[in-house]
Amino acid sequence: MLAHKWEVDHDPTGWWMSEKLDGVRAYWDGKRFLSRLGNELFAPEWFVEGLPDHPLDGELWGGRKLFQRTVSTVRRQDRGEAWREIRYVAFDVPHLREPFEARLEALAGIVSRVGKPHVEAHAQARCESLEALRAELRRVEALGGEGLMMRRPGSMYEVGRSHTLLKVKSFHDAEARVVGHLPGAGKHKGRLGALECEMPDGTRFSVGTGLSDDERRSPPPLGAIVTYRYQELSNDGVPRFPSYVGTRDDVAFP
Repeated sequence: MLAHKWEVDHDPTGWWMSEKLDGVRAYWDGKRFLSRLGNELFAPEWFVEGLPDHPLDGELWGGRKLFQRTVSTVRRQDRGEAWREIRYVAFDVPHLREPFEARLEALAGIVSRVGKPHVEAHAQARCESLEALRAELRRVEALGGEGLMMRRPGSMYEVGRSHTLLKVKSFHDAEARVVGHLPGAGKHKGRLGALECEMPDGTRFSVGTGLSDDERRSPPPLGAIVTYRYQELSNDGVPRFPSYVGTRDDVAFP
């Protein structure tokens, strides 16, 4: 299930809100974790022990501002000790054809029976007003969170993008392909200064902020798909103030 963007004229009163996690989306099919593209994610045996034999929808999450470390851990196939830093945060029970509230109750019971500290149900709260939504968004972003997810009360689980699930953020994010490495100057002389990126429509732009020292020394290779954040698009369709988030291998790109 995928979200649409929340529009400011949409009244959120009564909707369920939760923090939008910057992890790796993971669908538990009853036997293994699958990415959004259907690729297996190789979790250790101890990590999946006790999970139910029916589907769960959730996120493999390493914490706020740790997206790239999380991606690096879960896309490896060695089932290593780095998984000790990962939690599976479940937020839905897809096979139940019941309203969202009933699925939340069922999910709480499932997580309780699993009884593992790294498996938890995602916290949900009723939104009381537009101002309450804005206050919660400010709180989450101040903690380094990505934004909020809003879920319509009484809604059913749907496969694909749904208007009953909305994402709320004060910035935008998108994916682009790396097509060049621009040399650095000043303190970045001798290493990467910025990534030259290309949007699906062919528009090119550079991303020079958000990169760690390690990423400047060993940048994402040409052809890699990266996520970036930006404030808005210019009149020419170029992202303004883009910032690097991390590489992606779990999204389709034209």
